[in-house]
This record gives sequence, C-alpha cells and structure tokens, in this order.
Amino acid sequence: MALHLIKLAVGCESVKELTSRVAERARLAKAQGLPPRHTHITRMVPKRDAELLDGGSLYWVIRGEIAARTRLIGIEPFRDGDGIGRCRLIMEPKVHPVSPRPMRPFQGWRYLTATDAPPDLGKAAESIAAMPEPMRRELRELGLL
Repeated sequence: MALHLIKLAVGCESVKELTSRVAERARLAKAQGLPPRHTHITRMVPKRDAELLDGGSLYWVIRGEIAARTRLIGIEPFRDGDGIGRCRLIMEPKVHPVSPRPMRPFQGWRYLTATDAPPDLGKAAESIAAMPEPMRRELRELGLL
C-alpha cells in the first residue's frame, strides 16, 4: 500500500498558482536539457522511501487546506554547498486537485497513509477546481461544496 507525504506549499495562494509554478519549473528543466520534472528540496530524508515510491504522492497544504497532490517518482539525498545533508523530492510535473480538507500548520513534512489521504477531485469536479480559490473556500465554509 502506498504511503504519502504532506507538506505546506509556503507562499502559494491557490492550486492554480501551484500548477503554474510546477509548469514553469518543468519548462526550465526542459530548456536546460533535463527531464521535465518538479523537485522540492527538504532537510530530512524520508526513511520509508520504498513505500513512498510505490505509488505515493506529495500532498500540498495551501492556505490551511490539503488542496492538491503531485506523484512522487524519486528521492535523492545529497549534500548542499555547505555540506549540510538535504533531500530532493522528485515529482511528476502534474498537479492533481484533491477534495479540500482543513489542515493545521506544521513544520517540515509528515507521512500520510493512503486511507487518510483525500481523494482526487476527478473529472466530475473539474468545475470546482476551476473556481476562483476565494469563492471555492467560501462555498465550502457555507457547506455548499
């Protein structure tokens, strides 16, 4: 069974903005002759990497909600220029909106089991994902979504 990570998308205001960031990073990688992928650098290396790479995703918390995910395809530990151990999380350059779920702030990343992960919005809910973020949040808070 796949295991997932959950992390805050610091400075990101919406799923649309996250999608734009991921697309831009993939475009820059491709321009440099690298495979089009999305990477995120973190300090700690996940110990359960085999489970994460068995279909796991990185779920993004945006403005207090688990809002999107990107599928993990690699985990690369490395040392930065100062000799500090870091980890590069490598993901597909595609953002999948998920059914929003409130999440309190935390530092770093956390494991998220498959049973606790919110489902993708899917084709039927693409119109919800296309809504402006403030409108979607307000409708959810009113219990209309």
